[in-house]
Amino acid sequence: MPLIDSHCHLNAERFTGDEDAVLERARAEGVERILVPGWNEASCRRALELAERFGLDGSIGVHPHDAANVDEVGWGRIAARAGEPAVVAIGETGLDYDRVFSPIPDQITNLRRNLGLALETGKPAILHVRSKAGRSDAQDAMVDELTAMGFGAQAAASAFGPDRPAAVIHSFSGSVDYARRVLDLGLAISISGLAFRSGEEATADVVTLVPLGQLLVETDSPFLSPPGAPRGRNEPEWVRITAAWVAERRRMGLDKLGGALVDTYDRTFSRHPA
Repeated sequence: MPLIDSHCHLNAERFTGDEDAVLERARAEGVERILVPGWNEASCRRALELAERFGLDGSIGVHPHDAANVDEVGWGRIAARAGEPAVVAIGETGLDYDRVFSPIPDQITNLRRNLGLALETGKPAILHVRSKAGRSDAQDAMVDELTAMGFGAQAAASAFGPDRPAAVIHSFSGSVDYARRVLDLGLAISISGLAFRSGEEATADVVTLVPLGQLLVETDSPFLSPPGAPRGRNEPEWVRITAAWVAERRRMGLDKLGGALVDTYDRTFSRHPA
């Protein structure tokens, strides 16, 4: 079965020196596409090194946790790499109102510059969105920011065309209503091992309503191990567990789902935007 891992932090320290073996295991399970996202200047640099070394895809951006730690000069160095061939997306960026490692005003400023770079380059934004348990303030703020920047409207259509997702909600967390709102904006939704955790039960319903052309899966390695995968270090090979769960929820064969996931990945993260 062909598979993808649309979000794998192979550039994390937990993988240092073991990248070859990790990728060999992933490929043995059919994983054909892997995207390695950066989250600050050093991790962006490492993501692109790995992408070039192993023929993977990379992305550059600043995570909300690091929003207060990357100044305009540092952002300029990151943004200057957006045109490199290995860069297929902008991010990981977003809003985290759960842990709030960076003040929310800094997160908003950081999100806007990442979204602006996505629109400028025609490379989709990868969005981390988290609220505290029982709340949806980060999700609501994200929809507001996307709408204000022109996602779901002419600005995104001009940069991405009418059918290509201009952003991906990575490791989806939120309600069915939130999913419908971002799908209406033309975004893709990526499902990770987070779907199996307490408090994320709505994702089981979300996976049944996402059009195949807007659906992705991921590991968020080395984090968010699904049931049956090692808890200490998730790896891209274990995306098959999440994919199998999605296929079961959608009542479709794994091969059919896998082929659709590859098609959506290639259209979303095209190295040659339409």
